Amino acid sequence: MKIYTKTGDDGNTGLQGNFRISKSHPRIISYGTIDEANAALGIVLTNSLDKDIANILTEIQNDLFLVGADLSNPNLNDVKNRVSLDMTQRLEQYIDKFESELSPLTNFILPGGDIAAAQLHYVRTVVRRAETQVVQLSEKDEINSNCITYINRLSDLFFVMGRLINKRIGKEDILWKV
Repeated sequence: MKIYTKTGDDGNTGLQGNFRISKSHPRIISYGTIDEANAALGIVLTNSLDKDIANILTEIQNDLFLVGADLSNPNLNDVKNRVSLDMTQRLEQYIDKFESELSPLTNFILPGGDIAAAQLHYVRTVVRRAETQVVQLSEKDEINSNCITYINRLSDLFFVMGRLINKRIGKEDILWKV
């Protein structure tokens, strides 16, 4: 099978269910940004990471494929490959577990520290942008609302994991100075 099909040369692309829409449609932009976040996670995973963090990030990469599949299917009656509330609850469990290792926040922190932590903070910003785009899509088209909740919680997890990576290697949070 060839990688190119030439079917998108007119500026349209296919969705599940044989729908075709413009490549500038909010649906395409939304799952394209999810794909960008997934690629950025691949960069984070090139670092030497604690096994628990690496395993969770790989799990999230798989989740992000599911988020993209969900967003690419406008037929909400098709229930396969959908983001579930359980997926968000799993992220919340990770957040709670990792926050127990961290000191409470008393100030805003700046992204940085270890390269992997800084990269995770960058992925967090890509996920925040994706969240905004998915919300915009939801204002235009009906979507699975679990996608928004999952993406929102994911950015929280990346924030906590960035802090955790720094803590585990002995780097302190960089505090915002007013």
